[in-house]
Amino acid sequence: MKTINLIPVLLLFVLASCSSVRVNADYDKKANFNTYKTYAYLKSSIDKAEISDLDKKRILRSIDEEMNAKGFSKSENPDMLLSIFTKERERVDVYNNVGFGWGWNPYWGMNYSSVSRTPEGTLFIDIVDAKSKEMVWQGEGSGYLTKDTRKKDERIHQFVSKILAQYPPVSK
Repeated sequence: MKTINLIPVLLLFVLASCSSVRVNADYDKKANFNTYKTYAYLKSSIDKAEISDLDKKRILRSIDEEMNAKGFSKSENPDMLLSIFTKERERVDVYNNVGFGWGWNPYWGMNYSSVSRTPEGTLFIDIVDAKSKEMVWQGEGSGYLTKDTRKKDERIHQFVSKILAQYPPVSK
């Protein structure tokens, strides 16, 4: 009976792990993040990002929303420059299974495999000190991608919001 109650919990865990964005951040321990109030995009790096112009717009809009919510504002004379970089790869999972069962079962005693292919992406958001031109913070988010254009805005916003939740870093 306990295993029947455990099945919905496992299913919820599997679904949650598929939708999650794994994040990581690194930063210059000597940088004074309290001095950064304004930002602009580093156009040369934005232009080099190997994604569609529509996805670039989605990312930049999400960054603007998150930065504004944190109290930062865009400026012609910024304290920091933001840059993005993306990577995409295909995750391939191979599952080997043994079939068994009662009565007529074509898989009884036979091994069979299934292959799952999932596109995964990584988004890097870099913050560069505008005066020194040195990187002071880098956030990275990895997770599955969607080809469904109706869900792209939401998925990209998940990536950006989880990455920028790490900024500014908390000093210990």
